[in-house]
Amino acid sequence: MALEHALLVSLSEREGSGYELARRFDRSIGFFWAATHQQIYRVLRRMEEAGWVTHTDVAQEGRPDKKVYRVADAGRAELTRWLAEPIEPTVLRDELGVKLRGASLGDLDAVRREVERHRDEHAARLAAYQAIEHRDFPKPSTLSGRELHQYLVLRGGVRAEQSFTDWCDEVLQALRPEGPR
Repeated sequence: MALEHALLVSLSEREGSGYELARRFDRSIGFFWAATHQQIYRVLRRMEEAGWVTHTDVAQEGRPDKKVYRVADAGRAELTRWLAEPIEPTVLRDELGVKLRGASLGDLDAVRREVERHRDEHAARLAAYQAIEHRDFPKPSTLSGRELHQYLVLRGGVRAEQSFTDWCDEVLQALRPEGPR
């Protein structure tokens, strides 16, 4: 997937400035597709040149005008094409797994500490996803359309983080200095 498609999805949900899109990436879609603010602005320019988005200049008091982007007909056509295009299933590429595989070749305590660090990071992300779920989707059985789709993506994130956290717990249990129980 190209950043262009993530931006088309976000702009299809709600038009916005480059800054607003960057904030959306920081808070939601960025959990699944990361992009820097500079990348977003650069890609927006490229998308506008391709005719996928247009912008309106909006005056601001005491600040430069901002560009508010929206999806153009050509962008909707590209998004429709891309949504119908098959993609390859995700292949797990995890550097931590490779480190664990080679743990007997080096400092096992260092690998254990690294697993603990990853576990803590994934547990924090899991807690953030669960907070979003409880705040934004208190009654999932009533969802449909865009809200249902957003919820389902979030649930994928919850399940992935829960699974990774559980796996780290299993690894840490097995790598305890006194061994597994």
